[in-house]
Amino acid sequence: MERILKDRRVLVTGGAGFIGSNLVEALLNSGNNVVCLDNFSTGKRENLKAFAKNPHFKLIEGDIRNYSDCLKAVENIDIVFHEAALGSVPRSITDPITSTDVNIGGFVKVLFAAKELGVKRFIYAASSSTYGDHTDLPKVEDKIGAPLSPYGITKYVDELFAANFAKTYGIDVIGLRYFNVFGRRQDPDGAYAAVIPKFMKMMMKHEVPLINGDGSVSRDFTYIDNVLQANHLASVVQNKEALNQVYNVAHGERTTLNQLFFSIRNLAAEFDKDILAIEPVYGPARAGDIPHSLASIEKAKRLLYYSPILNVEDGLKEAVKWYWKNL
Repeated sequence: MERILKDRRVLVTGGAGFIGSNLVEALLNSGNNVVCLDNFSTGKRENLKAFAKNPHFKLIEGDIRNYSDCLKAVENIDIVFHEAALGSVPRSITDPITSTDVNIGGFVKVLFAAKELGVKRFIYAASSSTYGDHTDLPKVEDKIGAPLSPYGITKYVDELFAANFAKTYGIDVIGLRYFNVFGRRQDPDGAYAAVIPKFMKMMMKHEVPLINGDGSVSRDFTYIDNVLQANHLASVVQNKEALNQVYNVAHGERTTLNQLFFSIRNLAAEFDKDILAIEPVYGPARAGDIPHSLASIEKAKRLLYYSPILNVEDGLKEAVKWYWKNL
């Protein structure tokens, strides 16, 4: 049985962002009509350029904090993919007010607008930050700790609202807890750039990346195509047990920052051998970070039929090729 969404009217909030724009592309490629809602606070217009003339694509420039924009975006929509958020733990520590306004206030507005206009299913980007200070590995969906940052709090509160709306209003919701997603279109610039594109761009410029802490911090880095698969599966699953749940979306392998650095360096050196001479430097650990993260993906495998497409090393090969061509 093919588990790909087709011939539906879908909304992708935050569709100009890294994950959102990849999701827009995947949904268009599988034959859906796609509406994108974005205010371009972090998303990029260039991420949507390839779709601009597609008759099945529509852009609404608006803000999820504005309820009228949300209502406009969900009109005649079958399924919502809610990707819009202000990411980054450090950003939320610097400015918890805006992170809360967007990640909680905006989330509730989109969710309520979807309920009001009869949207059948609401799939949202949850986060591994929800696990907070819970130390068990691997991370299992029903065992979480206290969030360690305002960002982690906002993403957990979103899960609470989603569960409440499912119970109160009967809308089908599925949350996908992303674990350190990377891949094409991920922004290497700015104060809150993710580690993989940041390392990549610096090495291409023969600059020395800074590793926060001693490099032993580990994450379950997850290639973008695995995330796209999980979203498709969440949109078509019919088993009632699978609905109104949250799922880890990851590969289920742990990579330290030191391992990540040397993998990126070796792959980039295939394009420029001088990169092999770059050695890492180390700085203070980042506030609000957990030391290790590793996901159990058994629940997603069992209920969504999730099966990751690429592991970290193969995903990095694809990402490095993309950055070398596009940066």
